Amino acid sequence: MIRFEARGRVAIVTLDRPARRNAVCREIAEGMERALDAFEADPELWVGIVAAEGPAFCAGADLAAVERGEGASLSTERGGFAGIVRRARVKPLVAAVDGPALAGGCEVVLACDLVVASRAARFGLPEVKRSLVAAAGGLFRLPRALPERVALELVLTGDSIDAERAERLGLVNRLVEPGEALAGALALAGAIAANAPIAVQESLRIARRASEPDEVLWRESRDAFVRVLGTEDAREGPRAFLEKRAPAWRNR
Repeated sequence: MIRFEARGRVAIVTLDRPARRNAVCREIAEGMERALDAFEADPELWVGIVAAEGPAFCAGADLAAVERGEGASLSTERGGFAGIVRRARVKPLVAAVDGPALAGGCEVVLACDLVVASRAARFGLPEVKRSLVAAAGGLFRLPRALPERVALELVLTGDSIDAERAERLGLVNRLVEPGEALAGALALAGAIAANAPIAVQESLRIARRASEPDEVLWRESRDAFVRVLGTEDAREGPRAFLEKRAPAWRNR
């Protein structure tokens, strides 16, 4: 149900339940948590990608499991729904979306840091059409990712938007042709992995907290600068620049 692959510095976590449109079941939730554990624990992996097999990225919760009273099994203790939406992470994660990402599937995308989508992608939270609530982060993450009134329209109507509009409004970082979402995500992940990993992680940690008060973020930025300055990579960066060569990051 979940495939895990390492390509150089990049981990690829793939939802692999195409016959059910990658609807989240117990196996996907538990497999996602194990995959993220492996990704975060491996010092050789610096960027992750969440991709999906088949024509749909993820249709959300497996409603058959919910109907059987197994809804709790679609979450893990640390990761929440699908093993990811509440997961504490240090490393950046890119969603590669090559089809509809609806309901909980959209919430999986919103849990990632960046999004590469093909023109075949769609995004939406249709829960209200079924007298449900998008309880896996979508109701507050979507208004952060889109203009508020656009997000509210999607939340209240249950309608979706296509990838082109999502890219124009800032939900999608890079728009690609159908079938090219993973390749696009690998290119973006490669651009991130070319940078010093500790500096990337410290920068991401603070950027995620951008809504906090400035006085807190000034202090956090200073502390992050000091931590990074004490690493081997902080010495390698200027040295490589002066020697006109690519830096050889050591993640320490």
